[in-house]
Amino acid sequence: QVRLMESGGGSVQAGGSLRLSCAASGYSRYCMGWFRQVPGKTREGVATINVYDTTRYADSVKGRFTISKDSTKTTLYLEMNSLKPEDTAMYYCAAARWSCSMTTGGYNDWGQGTQVTVSS
Repeated sequence: QVRLMESGGGSVQAGGSLRLSCAASGYSRYCMGWFRQVPGKTREGVATINVYDTTRYADSVKGRFTISKDSTKTTLYLEMNSLKPEDTAMYYCAAARWSCSMTTGGYNDWGQGTQVTVSS
């Protein structure tokens, strides 16, 4: 099992930036991703990165968000720039064993989430 712990959330004004971190311990996984969820809505994929460092982004964040891993591959990051009020959500880090999907299926391990609030 992989244990994941997010940090770095907070409140910012529109146009601002935040950097989320996810500390991972345990077995390595093929894919890691960031997801977000607002109350009453389905959890949605934001960005993923696999063991080959291939990345994928939701259309809504392309050009504004960047997913990356540190050299030891134990910390996952999400650099968020030009934040918009619609980016407000709880952000979750997740790990998958076999494939990278922008949907929640296939992700076996989840962090507890970190809140991001963007005000206009």
